Amino acid sequence: MNEQLPGRHQPQSPLSVERALTALQHFLHVEAVSGVVLCVAAVAALLWVNSPFAHSYHDVWNLPITLRLGDFIFVRSLHFWINDALMTVFFLVVGMEIRREIHEGALSRFDQAILPVLAAVGGVVVPALIYLSFNNVTGRSQGWAIPTATDIAFAVGVLALLGRSIPANIRVFLLALAIIDDIIAVLIIALLYSGGIDLNGFIVASLGVLMALGFQWLGVGSAFAYVLPAFIVWAGFLMAGVHPTLAGVVLGLITPVRSAKPELLPPVIRVEAALHPWVAYAIMPLFALANAGVDLRTTEFTGGVQFVTLGIGLALCAGKPIGVIGATWLAVRAGGCRLAPGVSWGGVCLIGLLAGIGFTMSIFIAMLAFPDDRLLDAAKFGVLLGSLISVTLGLGWGAEYAHRLRKEIGD
Repeated sequence: MNEQLPGRHQPQSPLSVERALTALQHFLHVEAVSGVVLCVAAVAALLWVNSPFAHSYHDVWNLPITLRLGDFIFVRSLHFWINDALMTVFFLVVGMEIRREIHEGALSRFDQAILPVLAAVGGVVVPALIYLSFNNVTGRSQGWAIPTATDIAFAVGVLALLGRSIPANIRVFLLALAIIDDIIAVLIIALLYSGGIDLNGFIVASLGVLMALGFQWLGVGSAFAYVLPAFIVWAGFLMAGVHPTLAGVVLGLITPVRSAKPELLPPVIRVEAALHPWVAYAIMPLFALANAGVDLRTTEFTGGVQFVTLGIGLALCAGKPIGVIGATWLAVRAGGCRLAPGVSWGGVCLIGLLAGIGFTMSIFIAMLAFPDDRLLDAAKFGVLLGSLISVTLGLGWGAEYAHRLRKEIGD
């Protein structure tokens, strides 16, 4: 494929720019609405698990679901199929978002991408240090990565509530930051939260990838044709001891960014547009409903467990803004970067506050980090608490910031 070389930016055609803008607008619209749906699902999970019907909450997710292919029988709980199978589609969309942004979006040029990259790194390092300052002991320290991720749907949804007075470049900065956060989170999951590696599984996964690439080379355009190679990659990752959802990222990254026919949208845009609403309105809310339930009546915040909640909560609502704003300020101060037009330091503060909304990816990492139910519940509560504070602070400052912008325009 004729990819452009790093550091050598080629002018984009008006058609490619229009497609990129249309894809971005569609993405932001879906994310904004899905943030509300995600919030409703999380609240429903909390109410359900703290009601007299709490036993049914756990019974539902522990229902056995059987996959039968001839003599092959694979039985797992509904919880597994949601977290390890359906969430693969979520990671597939994440992979395609990354692929598209690198090709012709906010990450396509070094001078555009460097500031969000540095801000994202600051937003990972500072929260991790804050968490470890409370939990640098065996059994709790492995949760350091939980508060490092940003939930795109929630963050963009809150930003949408602030209205159109918020400059477009602030939305682009936040989106780029969140996508880079996702890249870092995926790398963390792959490197730190995988079990014993079985090379045979990687051989199986490689066969699935080669099959998908072969279909692309042959010009196979039907999305259903790729279900089999996708399943082979997923099964290979499961066999290898790597979390199987990462198969979605791999498949997303190899999705073509150019169409064989000029009149058609590239596959990466078409497939993402088709899957994104399903992910946003069904898979992510279902994940929240199945995993955000924390029984506050039985959760014990003793024996150091309370520091997991405290560390995650503070890392999200304080560490994220400090890391994002601090790294951005240092990068601009050093002279190597500059803020985009329309992005003031008030806007950077808003981005930093909204970056503290962890939720989906944070809860996902928490389940990988803590097999102990007590620590997991404490971690989930910390994620919910820190994200709620971040939403409140983001809305509060965002409303004030939007008011100032409208006043400046009026003056």
